Amino acid sequence: MEDKKRTTKKQNRKISRRDFIGGVAAAASAGAFSLLPSCANIAQIMTIKRKRPNIVFIMADDHASHAMSCYGSKINKTPNLDRLAEEGMLFENCFCTNSICAPSRAVILTGKYSHINGVLDNYTKFDGSQQTFPKLLQKAGYETAIIGKWHLMSQPTGFDYWNILPGNGEYHNPAFTEMGKRKRYKGYVTDIITDFCINWLKNRKDNKPFCLMYQHKAPHRKWYPDKKHAKMYEDIEIPEPETFNDDYSTRSDAASEQAMSIERNLTPKDLKMDPPKGLAGQALKKWKYQRYIKDYLRVVASLDDNVGRLLDYLDATGLAENTIVFYTSDQGFYLGDHGWFDKRFMYEESLRMPLLVRYPKEIKPGSVNKDTVLNLDFAPTFLDFAGIAKPADMQGRSLRAILKGNTAINWRTSMYYHYYEYPSGHMVKRHYGVRNLRYKLMHFYYDIDAWELYDLQKDPNELNNVYDNPAYADVVKQLKAELKRLRKQYGDSDELTKKFLQEYLKKHS
Repeated sequence: MEDKKRTTKKQNRKISRRDFIGGVAAAASAGAFSLLPSCANIAQIMTIKRKRPNIVFIMADDHASHAMSCYGSKINKTPNLDRLAEEGMLFENCFCTNSICAPSRAVILTGKYSHINGVLDNYTKFDGSQQTFPKLLQKAGYETAIIGKWHLMSQPTGFDYWNILPGNGEYHNPAFTEMGKRKRYKGYVTDIITDFCINWLKNRKDNKPFCLMYQHKAPHRKWYPDKKHAKMYEDIEIPEPETFNDDYSTRSDAASEQAMSIERNLTPKDLKMDPPKGLAGQALKKWKYQRYIKDYLRVVASLDDNVGRLLDYLDATGLAENTIVFYTSDQGFYLGDHGWFDKRFMYEESLRMPLLVRYPKEIKPGSVNKDTVLNLDFAPTFLDFAGIAKPADMQGRSLRAILKGNTAINWRTSMYYHYYEYPSGHMVKRHYGVRNLRYKLMHFYYDIDAWELYDLQKDPNELNNVYDNPAYADVVKQLKAELKRLRKQYGDSDELTKKFLQEYLKKHS
């Protein structure tokens, strides 16, 4: 009986628009209205006509855009990510609102700033009872899944299926928690996450649109490569970034007091060995950089290979045509820039996120966009493509018009940033700021009261803080007014900051 029903449904789905119109015309001429397709069949026809797209959201962890060849990397090649850029749109100015793992993930899920969704740092448990875009998709009939890195301390909600790494996870022979049950698997984490995703796609309910969050651990610290890529770059010296020996001479104390220095803070565990005896100073720093950057790039190579595997699966099964593919990272990362690894600061390398989007039905291949977009915008974009109205309390905006190549009405010309996790491991001081297409103004606070201003047109590497330069007095005034406006728009304030600071210090005392 069930087989018969399924056969009938398949037959009904095969009714074409031409057959439907022809049937109506024939029935009308003969007066035989009893022969018209049923209301159920008409609904099916209309649903097929406006079939909602599937969504595959690929997120890496700590993948800097300047370690992608489609973004002009000078140190590595990423052919499969380049393929996404060639077949879709590359965003040059995608930024995060709080450059650290858990907060960025919470912003993406909720479409709300950290001070609204409650995850200001990596120590706060995500409140899974709040509204998220997977819940809204699920309610609208999407089948939802998250596989890979979760990193939000609570159990995922809003997903029909979840299989996640505990905490940051492990590169080799990792444990996963699948729907509440933990099990360890043999192999390399990037391969295993991809295997799980492809398996889920093979076994999903094919009568429903789906949203798959395909989330990698790579290239997060401590950068253990797989066997295939372990010898990559072995006989090559990777070029050092232009700002490798930044002396922070024009900056506040925040830049020099951090604890994410290539020279001082990379450990033997990060480097997989002790430094050679006798190395010191600049020679030691250069040696550490080569050890660090090669492992980082090896891990990225595996990531790129596996993204290619998933794209191949979508192509081979015909899913690619009606599937939106997003590729991003939870934030950027310092690849020796300013002498650092890690993220957190509002400087460009960690503020900037890669963002590639492919959807053959609406996005022109090889498109490049320069608008200021945020991780805040991802949730509204997914909802828009699914035909779901954006909730009033979501703070981002849909990118759909931009993805179509149109000019979005009244699109933002500046963005607001706020980082909270201090004092903590990497000792990056608390700060907030505003960035527009030319300037960036930052305010460091708590045990410091310092401002920094950068003219990104004249100084793209942010080496010259011009806050006290009289020539920029009007710029400072304008940016402070814009910062005040944005804080009000997004519901942030000094009072709220003080409250969160007191709670943080109480928690960590």
